[in-house]
Amino acid sequence: MPNTRRKRQSGLKRNNHIPTIMVEKIQKTLRDSAAARWTVLVLVASMMFFAYMFVDILSPLASLLNDNLGWDQGVFGTYAAGEFLLNVFGFLIIAGIILDKMGVRFTGLLSASLMVIGAAIKYWGISWADANTVEWLNAWWPSMPGSAKLAMFGFMIFGCGCEMAGTTVSKVLAKWFKGKEMALAMGLEMAIARLGVFGAMWLSPMFSSHFAVNGTNSITAPLLFASILLVVGLINFFVFTIMDKSFDNQLVAIGEATAEKDPEDEFHVSDLKQIFSSKMFWIVALLCVLYYSAIFPFQRFATNFLEETLAISNAEAAGLFKWFPILAMVLTPFLGAFIDYKGKGASMMLLGAVIMIVCHSVFAFVLPAYPSKTLALVTILVLGVSFSLVPASMWPSVPKIIDEKVLGSAYCLIFWVQNVGLCLVPLLIGKLRVATDGYVVPMIVFASFGVLAFLLSLALKVEDKRKGYGLELPNKK
Repeated sequence: MPNTRRKRQSGLKRNNHIPTIMVEKIQKTLRDSAAARWTVLVLVASMMFFAYMFVDILSPLASLLNDNLGWDQGVFGTYAAGEFLLNVFGFLIIAGIILDKMGVRFTGLLSASLMVIGAAIKYWGISWADANTVEWLNAWWPSMPGSAKLAMFGFMIFGCGCEMAGTTVSKVLAKWFKGKEMALAMGLEMAIARLGVFGAMWLSPMFSSHFAVNGTNSITAPLLFASILLVVGLINFFVFTIMDKSFDNQLVAIGEATAEKDPEDEFHVSDLKQIFSSKMFWIVALLCVLYYSAIFPFQRFATNFLEETLAISNAEAAGLFKWFPILAMVLTPFLGAFIDYKGKGASMMLLGAVIMIVCHSVFAFVLPAYPSKTLALVTILVLGVSFSLVPASMWPSVPKIIDEKVLGSAYCLIFWVQNVGLCLVPLLIGKLRVATDGYVVPMIVFASFGVLAFLLSLALKVEDKRKGYGLELPNKK
């Protein structure tokens, strides 16, 4: 019996440890290859690019939706809130557990698949939106057209996949760029994703006009185009899973990981208490929800806001706002590189909140009094600077305050808190828009979110200085 035990132990040792000669040959992993890790970035960022394009593909067509399908601003706001509805009611918490339990490969493929399914339902709802087809849907919730109900349901499914994908990509980059250019990588990913907003604002009116039928611009053509791109994103992520599997095998070979997780390193649901008990987590989460609540809901209404405030056409308004993500796209990678080498992440969040307050105040008070397209464009571009500063510094800061074992859940919980705001704010803005017959009050609300975000940024900086989390320190080792 003792001999048998010794044989088993030696057998386990041979299975779990690669011979020294082989370890010496694998001096570097795929992560150490610049070409490999930047290829990973392109693969996962392209998926988010297509996702962001799909999110806003109907935003420039708000007037067309009203004229053709009966979607007024209240209906449009309710539809927009649908993207976050299931996430608010707990899906993102489940997504975090799936991510930490099952890993980035399974979760990424699941999230990309959900986006494709949701897009298909949304396209079906709008493309079959004639009165006869959706008559049965109009029997309940009469204030919402049947097409909006189906589109909202599809958007709910898509939203689950999109938010899950966002947290998965964050964990992918934290894994592949650990000790490398993490903030730069996250900044580039955000820049590529935001290019999707530019693409939506630019291509949606173009496709709508090009595929017009009997003089009426198309709603379904841009939506179909964006849906096909989501399928491409799913394929890209599948390619990433092949690379990530090879990377994991290399980590096992050099002893940085084991084929089977140590029970102490394995994620347990009880580990979530580490997150909920963290003061820094709650500061970051609340800062995130306030900041993004003044950005993403604004994107939904921005085209219509410019159209009415400047008395210009829908296409011209979309043409102005399409430049919003451009400065963000250009600056975010540079800001990420600055954080990697110089730090100052908490200070950047503070500055970003200040810029946002100024921009929304201009939209609320100055632009209506002086309706200038030049002023509007400058303010939009400056708001893009804010959209660079805060996300570029916020997301690379999370691994500094949260244990890697629960990092996926932490990202998902932050996104969950964020989704509460992103679900409720479009509803609020849509109702305020109808009640006040204007955009002054909604813009004041957005500016108020900026004030609260500024106060939380101050609290974050104070807490970091007191506890030494290193938010002001560089990431590069």
